[in-house]
Amino acid sequence: MSLSVVNLGLPKTGTTTLARALRRAGMHVADHRIKPKQTNNRAIHHQFVAELLYRGYYESGNPAALLYGFDAVAEMSTLSEGKSIWPQMDFGLIEALRKTNPGVKFVASNRDSWDVSQSMLAWSNLGTVRLPESNIPGLPKGYGETSKERVQWIDAHYATLRTYFNDDDDFLEYEVTDPNVTDLLSGFVGVPITWWGRANANPENLNTNNEVA
Repeated sequence: MSLSVVNLGLPKTGTTTLARALRRAGMHVADHRIKPKQTNNRAIHHQFVAELLYRGYYESGNPAALLYGFDAVAEMSTLSEGKSIWPQMDFGLIEALRKTNPGVKFVASNRDSWDVSQSMLAWSNLGTVRLPESNIPGLPKGYGETSKERVQWIDAHYATLRTYFNDDDDFLEYEVTDPNVTDLLSGFVGVPITWWGRANANPENLNTNNEVA
């Protein structure tokens, strides 16, 4: 079994919402970290999706090799526990996913870059500590503390995805606030998406916009 849907969007762009929508559509979804209830394979319990993708990539050439049984990846990056791993920015890994998982569809969850930046700022210490103190593709240590730097980094990521895929039929960038998002995703991934809402929203006392995650 190979992956059929992979999200290349950044954190705080509705990745948890996408995960819930795909699960409600009957898909088995890996989202940031593997929960024990998701698989009988104890070797990957509590493992970050990002690490599993790189292990599969370098051990077998197939980044999805250790995610057997999963249909989709909703969020693949990790920035915690001293780890900074961003597979959605590694086009060698993305190309390997395409070659080893025939028919895989890539999506890129997105919304206004300023809103994403502000949501990162309000989410725990993501914008204030973890981003500026970590080495991230396009955002080396010492950058990412200001809104301008975060927005520039966010915009560059999506611009690079558009250039790489260049109107490829197997790529869909979508806005989480698009009123037609369920129809867009349903037609693209080939399963009916019947739910869309807010999941993993920032606490209202930190972010009055109550943005989706």
